[in-house]
Amino acid sequence: MTSPVSFPSLRIVAATVALCASLAACKKPAEEPIIRSTEPLAVSTPPPAYPMELGCEDIGGTTVLKVVIGVEGKPTDIRIVQTSKTKQLDDAAVAAVRGWTFRAATRAGKPTPVSIQVPVTFAPPAVRPESCFVYDEEKKNKL
Repeated sequence: MTSPVSFPSLRIVAATVALCASLAACKKPAEEPIIRSTEPLAVSTPPPAYPMELGCEDIGGTTVLKVVIGVEGKPTDIRIVQTSKTKQLDDAAVAAVRGWTFRAATRAGKPTPVSIQVPVTFAPPAVRPESCFVYDEEKKNKL
């Protein structure tokens, strides 16, 4: 013979069911996967053309540029932050960086524009190139 379920047992079962239901309601929703941000990555950064006459005259310097890399990985804005103190070198630096390509930076998995600083250094050649002697003659003939 089975015994009838007592009233206090039903209360415990009901309380347990209610507790489980409330705990289930407090369960955190499934977390979305974390998508890491990425920085721009240089893909093609050929060096700038060094103006021959400046190399022959042993003139060098560093131009620092602020470059905005757009969502397509191309520079969209280039500004001189620090000049080399030689306009031709600054112009050569800007012209070179304008043609560079990058893999765009991402935020939450989507390409986003970012700003970076790029130093472009022009170092005169350690050994004076043969072409400098032609340059010297042309310069002398202009005087």
